[in-house]
Amino acid sequence: MERIAITQEAAKIVEQLKQKHGELIFHQSGGCCDGSAPMIFEKDDMYLDESDVFLGVVNNVNFYMNQDQFEYWKHTHLTIDITEGRGASFSLEIPLGLRFIIRSRLLTPEEETFFNKK
Repeated sequence: MERIAITQEAAKIVEQLKQKHGELIFHQSGGCCDGSAPMIFEKDDMYLDESDVFLGVVNNVNFYMNQDQFEYWKHTHLTIDITEGRGASFSLEIPLGLRFIIRSRLLTPEEETFFNKK
């Protein structure tokens, strides 16, 4: 059971970015620079600390979220999608005229029980 997923369209962009930039990492901060939009960076360009929560792996890319942001999203299943438009961030997809977004739904009772055991 996974807490995070990715659409086929977003996965294609991730693969394109991996070919150009190498190993990547997703991070959703909840702060400045597009607020709660997921951002993708070269792995070595992102500093993680104890305030970052590991949510899972999509397309062989680890996804982290700031702990304060996670408190708002902990009862949801998240799906990374892609849309046209420019975000106000340093995320690698921005020069392509695209931006990653999050689509969410409430966890099912079974999922909620599963994730609360961890």
